[in-house]
Amino acid sequence: MEILEKRIEETKVAYAQYKGSYSKIPAHLQEVGQLVIDDGLKMTGMVYGAYFNSPDEVPENELEYEIGFSFDGDLKLQEGMLGFKEIPEHTVLAAIHKGPYTEVGPVIQAIAKYADENGYDIVGPVTEVYLNDPSEVSAEELLTEVRFPVIKMG
Repeated sequence: MEILEKRIEETKVAYAQYKGSYSKIPAHLQEVGQLVIDDGLKMTGMVYGAYFNSPDEVPENELEYEIGFSFDGDLKLQEGMLGFKEIPEHTVLAAIHKGPYTEVGPVIQAIAKYADENGYDIVGPVTEVYLNDPSEVSAEELLTEVRFPVIKMG
């Protein structure tokens, strides 16, 4: 697995925050995608999940995460459960996982270890960017870019 440092451009996103089991993520992706479509926003291709804690740290019902889609257009005020924000330009350590979403854990651990061993501070939640659609490819063909926002120390 190749771990790269890369710059991520400023991105406008529409998102919703959730608490509970990761097993509900596919339904949440559909829900947020439909809200974005219903709002008339022009999606620009990035579909992501940001994860604020870990199943290793908290019970399943306390897992906190955000599901979002990038879009082109003006930022708006929150509408119902859909929020809007600009993610500023930032540096990440990233690697691609090929396979089921449920098997991404070792990639997350490898990037965290790489960051620690190479003088990076992790400065935000792990984010998974979903590069293809589970309704179009098999679980074994799913591509996920795992990103940790970082600052190089020293």
